[in-house]
Amino acid sequence: MKRLYCFLGFLLLAARLPLDAAKRFHDVLSNGRTSGSGRECNRLNGWSSDENEWNEHLYPVWRRGDPRWNDSWKGGHVKAVLTSDSPALVGSNITFVVTLVLPRCQKEDDSGNIVYEKNCRNGTGPPSDPYVYKWTAGAEDGDRENGADQSYHVFPDGRPFPHHHRRRGCNLIYIFHTLGQYYQKLGRCSASVSVNTANITLGPQLMEVAVYRRRGRTYVPIAKVKDTYVVTDQIPISVTMSQKNDRNASDETFLRDIPIIFDVFVHDPSHFLNQSAINYKWNFGDNTGLFVSMNHTLNHTYVLNGTFGLNLTVQALVPGPCAPPTPRPPKPTRSSSPPGDRPLLWAGTPGERCQIDRDGYFTTRLTIVDGILEVDIIETKEVVMPVPQSGDPLMDFVVACQGTPTEVCTTVADPTCQVAQDTVCHPADVGDGDACLLTVRRAFAGAGTYCLNLTLGDDASLALASTLVSVPGRNPGHSVSMAGGALASVGCLAVIVAVIALLVYKKRKEYRPIENSTGIKGNGLNIFLEQAKVKFFPGTQEKDPLLKNQQGSL
Repeated sequence: MKRLYCFLGFLLLAARLPLDAAKRFHDVLSNGRTSGSGRECNRLNGWSSDENEWNEHLYPVWRRGDPRWNDSWKGGHVKAVLTSDSPALVGSNITFVVTLVLPRCQKEDDSGNIVYEKNCRNGTGPPSDPYVYKWTAGAEDGDRENGADQSYHVFPDGRPFPHHHRRRGCNLIYIFHTLGQYYQKLGRCSASVSVNTANITLGPQLMEVAVYRRRGRTYVPIAKVKDTYVVTDQIPISVTMSQKNDRNASDETFLRDIPIIFDVFVHDPSHFLNQSAINYKWNFGDNTGLFVSMNHTLNHTYVLNGTFGLNLTVQALVPGPCAPPTPRPPKPTRSSSPPGDRPLLWAGTPGERCQIDRDGYFTTRLTIVDGILEVDIIETKEVVMPVPQSGDPLMDFVVACQGTPTEVCTTVADPTCQVAQDTVCHPADVGDGDACLLTVRRAFAGAGTYCLNLTLGDDASLALASTLVSVPGRNPGHSVSMAGGALASVGCLAVIVAVIALLVYKKRKEYRPIENSTGIKGNGLNIFLEQAKVKFFPGTQEKDPLLKNQQGSL
């Protein structure tokens, strides 16, 4: 009897060996962890169960740390990056994209071949062969493709590749795995797959991807990657808030008496909600009531300082098939037929469309403070400097504002206000009193037309004003002209004096009066003055007493 038990045990063990030796998809893609829970309720359309066998002869399985990874790709290791447009509203589609990051100096060409980039050195110098993998040659790694032999053109589960896949340059095999199911496809250095989430359990889920490349008549693994995605029954939303003069919108601190623009973004990359009626219900927390709108943008102004709680509810009525009909108790009748033979009456009509109510929520707290509401340049004037003027020309700008700025910055730009040339900041000097009025002095590089941007700021706000200013030019010859004019005037005066002196001297030389016999000195000077007077005032000669002397001398 003991021998019989041993023999039966041996038979059971022998029968179990093929089952244990066969690799399953969940063994390869989940590191030996099964994911049987929820298989039936998470059925994905077009996906297969990971209980299927894996062809380990064509697709070898290497664990982490296996030295064969070092030779799986020429020139280095390949990294796979997996992304998705998660989170996804249940019932919508979620898309996964795998992108391969090739070793340095390698890229994929238009035909799908892997080539070396031109003028790029990877430390070993330029290669003699421009190709890393020339898939289109059909001879990579000694492969001599025979059109009649397509036995190795299959996926790990034995299904054949799509017809004429080689013409599209798809030489990489991607196996996606999630929720105990897998999906396999061919691709280039990037591949994507979309999944409908109608049957997926809510919450975070895991997607894993294994990537293989062809080597001869087998395939070798080159990369593995996994990422978490989320399926939710709440509409994924986000809200951006912006306000004029607000210094930093991300700190959720805004200014009183200036409208805040709220813009709601509904995350719906698969356009699942395109046919839905969406309502936006706002409560700003300042006792202004409930605002309901069908527009994703709304303006609101807080008139008091403080902290307020903002609450937003986004409601969508999503069209979809009705739930399975439920039996309704029949109306009592006087029929003599037994109760079990009576037909059941169902609620709803076959093919009827229903609406599912889906909501999304957003809440935050806003701090409202005083700030600089307005700024205006009310006067521009040139700073007159004494002659000769030195340094750059100066302009004064008289600025009026509403608020209490602590800093003033001026930026000088070209006349189009596009190319900034210089920025200067300094503390704002606001005079005493309630009025915000200050004078800002600014130096300019020279004459011309400039765009001046003037900014007043404090901890929470920034207010901007711009103006075009024409800086008058300094005339370099101005002082020279004045000096030249003065010199010209002095020169003309000197010429006139010289002419007068010459005429007087000439007259003096032609006529010498007879000396006074009395011998009184000084008559020569008198005669000189009288002769000059006669020369310039000839009309008075008849009344001049010297005429008698002149006649007497004759």
